[in-house]
Amino acid sequence: MLCPEASQGSLAGASQMDVEKQIEYWRNGAGEDMAAARSLLDAGHPRQALFFAHLALEKMLKAHITKATQDIPPRTHDLLRLAEMAAIPVRGEQRQFLARLQQHCLQGRYPDLGPPSPPREEVEQELQKAQEILSWLQNLL
Repeated sequence: MLCPEASQGSLAGASQMDVEKQIEYWRNGAGEDMAAARSLLDAGHPRQALFFAHLALEKMLKAHITKATQDIPPRTHDLLRLAEMAAIPVRGEQRQFLARLQQHCLQGRYPDLGPPSPPREEVEQELQKAQEILSWLQNLL
């Protein structure tokens, strides 16, 4: 998930990659994935919609990590860990939501590991909350 200008390993310095391009790569991916989440829900695929909502937040957090560290973000999908690494304070309801959305990362990859997909109304509410956090993170960037 690295933009073409970034190398695979840890960077000795920001001169090996264009940090702004890397941030833009993650930001654009986050927007595309949130749009895909909406499309998937409209097409009747709630589990996949939640997976893509998770992916959108993951990518936006990776944009923050790139900005903060001037380096490539780690290959992890843990939203709370990524927020911590980016020094973004998530508390209360936001923290609970990110922890809840985290389960959809695994269910998207391994559908037999979790409960059945929630009803459409519940998925719609989750996507709305994900969009709110995504917009908040975008504004912080």
